Amino acid sequence: MNAAIRAVVRTAIYYDIEVVGIREGYNGLIQGNFTKLGARSVSNIINMGGTILKSARSLEFKTKEGRQKAYDNCVAHGIDALVCIGGDGTFTGAQIFGEEFGIKVIGVPGTIDNDIFGTDNTIGYDTALNTAMEAIDKIRDTATSHNRIFFIEVMGRDAGFIALNSGIATGAIDILIPEETDSLEEMFNTFEKAKKRGKNSSIVVVAEGETLATTYELAKKTKEQFPEADIRVTILGHIQRGGAPSCADRVLASKLGYGAVTGLMKGLTNVMAGVRSNHIVYTPIEDAIRKHNEINQELLTISEILAL
Repeated sequence: MNAAIRAVVRTAIYYDIEVVGIREGYNGLIQGNFTKLGARSVSNIINMGGTILKSARSLEFKTKEGRQKAYDNCVAHGIDALVCIGGDGTFTGAQIFGEEFGIKVIGVPGTIDNDIFGTDNTIGYDTALNTAMEAIDKIRDTATSHNRIFFIEVMGRDAGFIALNSGIATGAIDILIPEETDSLEEMFNTFEKAKKRGKNSSIVVVAEGETLATTYELAKKTKEQFPEADIRVTILGHIQRGGAPSCADRVLASKLGYGAVTGLMKGLTNVMAGVRSNHIVYTPIEDAIRKHNEINQELLTISEILAL
């Protein structure tokens, strides 16, 4: 998100627009936790993970009274437009706020799950994907050396983009995601086929939102079916949400930050800036919230074929 903040600030200043940073999201908007940002305020942050403005959930912003306080602070500080970086929750709040008070709002998609409609990729996704891939590569060394089966859980509560792509990139024998209807029988058959082909070690990548069973339960049931197998579980967890952003994420965030400011200058509001086929596009926030990116079915077929 820092790369996006940097792009918003420097694009606005280029067009002689003053920029105010709001600390801790909507909480900061309610409490008036503002800081004026200049070109030098965002120096040397493009390579940093996270956000210098911090982030926080705000229950108060869900109330009309809380949003009124936020609007009053906007008026007091001369703020006439908001760039909101985040996912569904952030966009929902922005849409309601904009409709209630007439303030211009534009969203910038920031979530590692990559499930927001209206953009090919979201900020953070590529970095999380590379982090997962590098971790799985290292685990594979252990799996191969000790002839083990590893169940590796990656993030993705409602979406399997990280699991599917990291699984293909690391040669996983099976990939379990919430978008697909999986079964234990199919997974066991995969292990049987692998055994017949002479595979002595296997990697199974599981999205945290997999509905068949928890990752630990999957490992337990597999052990019951194959008692001779040496099975381990690794939960990658929040390691995927941090670290220096990848080149692709830095460029994407820079495009989206620029697109947010220029979109507001064109008079756009209640839209999300996205990138599709390398071009900046704008999608109504309502659509970005209501619809979701869909898993590429061709990639699912590729993952099955290449796991032979």
